[in-house]
Amino acid sequence: MSHLRRIGVITGAALLLTAAATACSAGRTTVGGLSFRAQDGPAEVTYLNTPVQGCHKIGLPRGAAHVDNNTLVDVILYRTPGCQKADRADGVYIPTSTSNVTAPGSLPWRSFSVVH
Repeated sequence: MSHLRRIGVITGAALLLTAAATACSAGRTTVGGLSFRAQDGPAEVTYLNTPVQGCHKIGLPRGAAHVDNNTLVDVILYRTPGCQKADRADGVYIPTSTSNVTAPGSLPWRSFSVVH
């Protein structure tokens, strides 16, 4: 087998593996609901069957202080709008079928990502 053909086969195999890994989570969702409540007031937002890929902003103007994870997957909550970790703002891991509340005086959650 020539050197160029061998490189082509290796490159093709790598692209195929990358496409297969990406397709595994394409179209998958959280199966269930994530409910977020604001600290001060009755504002609540629920996400149903959210895609497992990407970062999702929490649709509360001042962020969320309470979360109920009633999905079949774990999530990570962030205090930044774009799921970034920052000083004193690392992600908080919330397992499936659990709830969590922010500590008094701490920053609210602004976004979340799905563990998949």
